[in-house]
Formats: sequence, structure tokens, C-alpha cells
Amino acid sequence: MDLTKSLDRGLVLLGCGKMGSAMLAGWLARGLSPQKVWVIDPNPSNWVMEQGVHVNASLPPAPAIVLVAVKPQMMGAALPTLQAFGNGNTVFLSIAAGTPIAAFENVLGAKTPIIRAMPNTPAAIGRGISAMIGNALVDDATLNLAEQLLSAIGKVVRLDVETQMDAVTGVSGSGPAYVFYMIDALAAAARAQGLPADLAMQLAQATVAGAGALAEASSESAEQLRINVTSPNGTTQAGLEVLMDPTSGLMPLIDKTVNAATKRSEELANG
Repeated sequence: MDLTKSLDRGLVLLGCGKMGSAMLAGWLARGLSPQKVWVIDPNPSNWVMEQGVHVNASLPPAPAIVLVAVKPQMMGAALPTLQAFGNGNTVFLSIAAGTPIAAFENVLGAKTPIIRAMPNTPAAIGRGISAMIGNALVDDATLNLAEQLLSAIGKVVRLDVETQMDAVTGVSGSGPAYVFYMIDALAAAARAQGLPADLAMQLAQATVAGAGALAEASSESAEQLRINVTSPNGTTQAGLEVLMDPTSGLMPLIDKTVNAATKRSEELANG
């Protein structure tokens, strides 16, 4: 897909922090003309200023897409400034956490095409995953364009209904924090077994990153990969007997963790 041609009317990027900058870098690398991009940000980075995009300049009359990448707490002040583009042909694509489609429709108008997406923090290095869904005014061609834009920061999946976004938040949205905590826990356990702190952290980071990369690249399931590395009566089995305890092991703990995050996402979405 030719992004410059698809975005001939222009793309407005509302907010250009780490996530917005990662997306912009991906689009430019794929050949999007910087002259087709307008960035609105009160504190643009030096990198953004050097890309040849329009920064805090007058906006085009009817941009193809407005990508909303501001923090949720800034939404109330930022979104009304773009009301003039509502109820028209401009598509709003939001990557702001916790803001449902209905909230955008209330501000921009019920006839506004809106896509809600949830990326996660590895998107900052192009290794994220985003889930997205549009309202009834978004057609397949527009969803394909949104997927192309979001793929600049990683993989993209489509949801069947917006209520699935709460579970997505609990799994992949909040999930990186769970993994970071697991790295800390592995490193702490390694220190308890007598390893130096730096070495313990290096081993923990590389083990988690390598296992994740292997799981992603392999045609085998995560379960089969676990079986492959578990020798009968060996060291891995000894550790897994603790981790896989049906009462106190990782499975029930992760279930409670994701459930808590999902429920909190529902609460925030309902105000």
C-alpha cells in the first residue's frame, strides 16, 4: 500500500511522544512523504523537528486520518480542538488507553468514523502488538489502512466487539509490566542462589527475551516448547513442579492478575 497516496489529504498526529515518534519513524521509513504529516504537540522533540513534517502548523481542511496519541488525562483538553473534523470523511484512530469509542463520538459527533486501538509498550522498539476495532462507519478499506499504519510498531489483530478491549488491556496492554516483574523475580532468585547482581540480571533478561523470541518464531506451541526442554526428573522438572502447582503455581496467579487488570479496565471505561 502506498501510504503517501492513501494519505493524500494528510495525516494529523495528535501527540508525538515515544509511541507517536515510533509510529512516525516507521511511516517515514516506509516511504510516507513528511509533507503529508502534521504533528500537534506542545513539546515536540528535536527529532520530530528534524523530520520535515509540519509541526504545530495550520492543519489541512479535511485530513484523511487523525491519529490520537495523547495521554488519556490530556484527552479532555486536546480532542475538542479537532471537533471541526468530526461528522465528516476524516477517520479518527486512537491509541489512547481506556477511552472508548463512545467517548469520541460524544465529542466529535455520532457520524464520525472512529477506530480504537490498544498497542503496548514494546511498540516503542517496533515489537509491540496492537488490537483494533472500528465503529459502524469504518469500512474494510479504512481498517486496512489503519492496520498498515499500526504495523509500523508491530503486529496487529482485529477484535470482534469493543468489549474485548478490556481483556486485551489485561493481557497485552498491561502484560509487559508482568514480564518485567518476572525478570526482577528471576534475578532476585538468582542472587539468592549466590550469583552477583549484574550477572543475575543479565541472565534473567536474556532468558526471558530469548524464550519469547523462540516462542514467537517456532511453529510449535508454548506447551510443546516447554515439554521439549523438560527432561524427566531433571532440573527443569523440579522447578516446574513448583511453578505448575494447581493451587499455588503460576497459572492461578496469572489468571487472577489478568482478571484484576481486565476488571479495572472495565471500571475506567465506565467512568
